[in-house]
Amino acid sequence: MYDFKITETKNFQKIKQQIDKKLYDKIVNIVYPQLKLNPYFGTNIKKFKGKFEGYYRYRIGNYRLFIEDEKY
Repeated sequence: MYDFKITETKNFQKIKQQIDKKLYDKIVNIVYPQLKLNPYFGTNIKKFKGKFEGYYRYRIGNYRLFIEDEKY
């Protein structure tokens, strides 16, 4: 299985201290590890095409996580 890399946007990095602690803990401790191993986890996955092929988007609430497939 491939190892995927999660990329946080600069905007997310700025506001992550303002996110509800329960939601942030869920993102970091549950979602990140599962998405790194399998970006198809969950129902909120979108695979990008064209210029952004090799990237996936995972939606959690009002936030989006972007996952990069390291093989691209």
